[in-house]
Amino acid sequence: MPKKNDILPLTIESIGLNGEGVAHLDGQVVFVAGGLPGEVCDTLLLKVGRSAIWGKAVGVRNPSPDRVAPDCPQYPKCGGCQFRHMRYAAELEAKRRRVEDAIRRVGGVALPVPVILGAKNTERYRNKVQLPVAAGKNGPKIGFFRARSHDVVNVDDCLLQPETASALAGAVRKWMADYAVPAYDEGAHTGLVRHLFVRFSQTEALCCLVVNGDSLPHEAELVEVLRAAAPELAGVVLSVNQARTNVVLGKELRTMWGRDYLEDTLCGLTFRISVPSFYQVNRDQCEVLYGKAVELAGLTGTETVLDLYCGIGTISLAMARHAGKVIGAEIVPSAVADAQANARRNGITNAEFFCGDAADAAGRFAQAGLRPDVICVDPPRKGLAPEVVEAIVRMAPDRVVYVSCDPATLARDLARFSERGYDARTAVAVDMFPRTAHVETVVRLYKLNGR
Repeated sequence: MPKKNDILPLTIESIGLNGEGVAHLDGQVVFVAGGLPGEVCDTLLLKVGRSAIWGKAVGVRNPSPDRVAPDCPQYPKCGGCQFRHMRYAAELEAKRRRVEDAIRRVGGVALPVPVILGAKNTERYRNKVQLPVAAGKNGPKIGFFRARSHDVVNVDDCLLQPETASALAGAVRKWMADYAVPAYDEGAHTGLVRHLFVRFSQTEALCCLVVNGDSLPHEAELVEVLRAAAPELAGVVLSVNQARTNVVLGKELRTMWGRDYLEDTLCGLTFRISVPSFYQVNRDQCEVLYGKAVELAGLTGTETVLDLYCGIGTISLAMARHAGKVIGAEIVPSAVADAQANARRNGITNAEFFCGDAADAAGRFAQAGLRPDVICVDPPRKGLAPEVVEAIVRMAPDRVVYVSCDPATLARDLARFSERGYDARTAVAVDMFPRTAHVETVVRLYKLNGR
């Protein structure tokens, strides 16, 4: 029987959900971090479970032509990237195949995914950065969690985020050391600074410190060093989070200097983004994703569109320019207020927004007899609740546009729609997060006649 710390040669057969190589040992699946299809990897077994084994490649006997030398000194220690040892073209194909396989195997739906829309820029694309803070032997650590742990890896720079984020992290690190400001200890629930949170527009940055307290010592000095590190800084915000939780932001926000929001242009529209706003982290690929969603909606200018999980109204307002009327629903009150303000800001009068859980909103609309021509959904990773699917079916739209960030839950939901008379006919994958294992998909479903 294999045991932990054994080193065994294994043949990598495919790429798994989290970017690891997949092999088999005596019929048991083995996930091999760092392995590529076709390679024989000397695999150090890290965990031997009943249903699967986890390990990492410590040697490669026949390197794949898709293998490249990682360009980041922190890879793979920090856990932020999964594909820096692979050519980008091969990464795209692995993601396309992952979506197609999930739809077929999990959903039982025969829907090819012939296209994945890759990114022109695979570096420095993130417009939101969340960096956990922890105490270290040589001062505060600011970086990322090591893969599958809450151990913070100190990172001086990250190739996924703007260089300004690294400059701000360095300024916070020095300020904490200079004034002996303690980092948060998750286990003991002591210390002060929990996270550094930074947002970016195309021209400005907004910096937020998340703290286990209601104030910071030497706030004026902090603002001074942050402004010196990032001349494009628009504001500095304090987020109070004194709960024992993995949720990053607290409910209370206080502006220490400047503005508490940014403005960014997306799909030709202007959006105001505050610290807690949901906004896709890759602006350029978001335009590709939303453009594809609008295209698959097949709008002619007369349709009524219902957008569930509308957030601050990004997809809703993009659709509104091509539809007769758009109704957005979102559970977060501040996001609804942002969506309403964004509609006014862009002079869009044919969009309205309601606050409510997607299931409740969809059920209420169905009960009221709303019959939208198109329903768009962009749910969180867990996908659609069964009652949301049922409410959508009761409203009987001609088309459903499903934007997904998780192929497995997408596939499950496509099966549910198929059982209720909706046929998925078009699927396009979009690489929103280059060098990581995440992938987005847009699917168009049609209501079958007589069902």
